[in-house]
Amino acid sequence: MEKSERISAHVLVVDDYEPHAEVVAAVLERAGHKCDVAFVSAEAIARIHSRHYDVVVTDLMFDRKPEGLDVLKAARKDSPGTEVILITAHSSVETCRTAMKEGAFDYIEKAGLGAEEVNPEDLRAVVERAAERTAQQRVIRELRTQLDERFGFEGIIGHSKGVMDILQTIRRIGPSNLPVLIQGESGTGKELIAYAIHNNSRRQNNRFVALNCAGLSETLLEDELFGHVKGAYTGAMADRKGRFEYADGGTMFLDEVGDMPLAMQAKLLRVLENGELVPVGTNESVHVDVRVVSATNADLPLRVQDKRFREDLFFRLNGVTIRIPPLRERRDDIPLLIEHFIGLANAEHKTKVTGIVAEAQRALMAFDWPGNVRQLRNVVENMVVLAEEGKLGVDDLPLEIRGAAPAAGAKLPTLAGVSLIDAEKELIRNTLAMVSGNRQQAAKMLGIGERTLYRKIKEYGLTE
Repeated sequence: MEKSERISAHVLVVDDYEPHAEVVAAVLERAGHKCDVAFVSAEAIARIHSRHYDVVVTDLMFDRKPEGLDVLKAARKDSPGTEVILITAHSSVETCRTAMKEGAFDYIEKAGLGAEEVNPEDLRAVVERAAERTAQQRVIRELRTQLDERFGFEGIIGHSKGVMDILQTIRRIGPSNLPVLIQGESGTGKELIAYAIHNNSRRQNNRFVALNCAGLSETLLEDELFGHVKGAYTGAMADRKGRFEYADGGTMFLDEVGDMPLAMQAKLLRVLENGELVPVGTNESVHVDVRVVSATNADLPLRVQDKRFREDLFFRLNGVTIRIPPLRERRDDIPLLIEHFIGLANAEHKTKVTGIVAEAQRALMAFDWPGNVRQLRNVVENMVVLAEEGKLGVDDLPLEIRGAAPAAGAKLPTLAGVSLIDAEKELIRNTLAMVSGNRQQAAKMLGIGERTLYRKIKEYGLTE
């Protein structure tokens, strides 16, 4: 959807030279923003502490001291959703670049050495970009809060169509007792989805019990699922409940169910059909009331066809199917996931990373992620631990990502001998495809404004 009007932001203008502060505020107010003005850095810090601003525009130097950095630190500490823009003379540009690593959104140079003015167009453009980012992140936070409060979807991060479809499916099927089969590649978060189903069911106050069926022998898997009685085998010194009995009244999650041995599949089918299991070492059955959610990265219909998976068990497990798209099919979720994983890593490792530069984010979005969300989380966590503070940059990327070729879904054709117009058209087309049609993200990756992108899409007759 195209924006119908300019975003109006609440801006704090900070400058100890009052005429300059008033001019900056006037320029921004004419652009539709609401502005407060502070002439002392301590006053600005107090205002940031007591109320929320979408954007702070602050001079870097106060009476020859870089007190704008103090304003930046206060915003990062007390108002993490606020974007900070620094105004500086040419001689202090290096200081501003350092400040950007500390979390500043951008900086604007004054119009000439010693001048007290900034270019109004540059000022309006930078503030508009900062306001757009603030508004976007606010919408995302509000959406996540609403979903978490209403449906208990803690931890499921993303706003792509694929993720939102999954959330709606969970909301609909959660209260039922239907068995659910989750399909997805390794690392896509199948157990997280299973837990969300449990958390949205009438069983949420009872246990959620998980077991990975891959790599377990038939004997060990049977003991894990159904338990045993004392003396069932050497070393069985006491009765032991299996996972199913332990999950009675709750939810049993069977991960990689496609790897279950055929003999165990028959015993699992009995539990699903009549709620009865037989512990190892006895003929006495135990009745359980368990909802089964299973997951696999295998092609179960193909395994049924090859007689490696029971058809009747497949139909029992496949009450409702949820397919989790791999990360390469929902690249527009990657920036939100990066932000989330940076926050988790900061909390766990006591680091102070404030974000990621656009070029590094583009590299992460272009990578194919064979290990999916799990791999992305590990990469971001390692980057945060090694960087410790500031913004993550290209140099912080792992070598395999920094030097990777474009992802399969993002490959561009050879454009030698093609006109500039056709090359631009193809570049825009491929970038839109790479981000699943997200125009805002495409504009960022292309380094152009959204309005420019909208105009070119219309001009070239492109569809996403």
